[in-house]
Amino acid sequence: MNRTYRTLSIVQAAFAAVALAIASPASWANGDDEDEEENPFDEAEIFFELNDTDGDLGIHALIDGDAWKHLSIEDSRGRKMLNIWVRGRLRKQGLTEIFFESAEPIFDELPPSDFFNRFPPGEYVIEGWTLDWEKLESETTLTHLMPAPAGGIACNGGTPINLDSVDCDESGTIPVVTAPVSISWEPVTMSHPDADGGGAGVQPPESVEINNYQVVVEVETEDEDELELSVILPPGTTSLAVPEAFTDLDDDGQIKFEILAREESFNQTAVESCFVLAE
Repeated sequence: MNRTYRTLSIVQAAFAAVALAIASPASWANGDDEDEEENPFDEAEIFFELNDTDGDLGIHALIDGDAWKHLSIEDSRGRKMLNIWVRGRLRKQGLTEIFFESAEPIFDELPPSDFFNRFPPGEYVIEGWTLDWEKLESETTLTHLMPAPAGGIACNGGTPINLDSVDCDESGTIPVVTAPVSISWEPVTMSHPDADGGGAGVQPPESVEINNYQVVVEVETEDEDELELSVILPPGTTSLAVPEAFTDLDDDGQIKFEILAREESFNQTAVESCFVLAE
């Protein structure tokens, strides 16, 4: 009987060791040394986007690096918020870049304060395993500091547009401009001032460093194709001359545009408007 129990114990221990090895991806890596240096991702950013015109917030991420088959993200409190295992043929190929953006319910459905509470500020850890079971790891800082929306927006150097009075669904309220068109705005130097809106995460407002501006211009052709011109500009540039060849493509009488101010942490605030070209 004792011999039998000893035999069972040995077998059970062997099975337990195999189970632990299977359960731990680290056991498949090239090295088991805990002090082994981990490879960072080439790019690992997690950030917020605020649409100040529509009144909504979302969380985005951009991750790029060596081909991987597993990716996870932990928030600043050590809670896992994303866990991806690549399967099938795609697992053999691996992924190198992934970009995602969350749903963006309007403030009436999800108040900004509740949104920011879901995603606390601090260090977020992004981990992955390559096709050869080498570990990838990067840390990125998520902040609640949202840039103020671009203000003083004007076309062709004219009077700044009253964004509250422009309704892109009502042609009578849309500014009429003459081609060629240039769009300008005032520099963004402060965080969002609205404690009940995009500024709910940080009060009182603070100064911000703008990393870049992005201007997106959209036109619709007679074939109902939506064409987009997107330009990223350095922080010292606060105007964009829209190529006339692009505005000539418009056939529905309305051209929409969006200006995004992107803070150094990648958090970005967008404001939207539109205009029509004079005949």
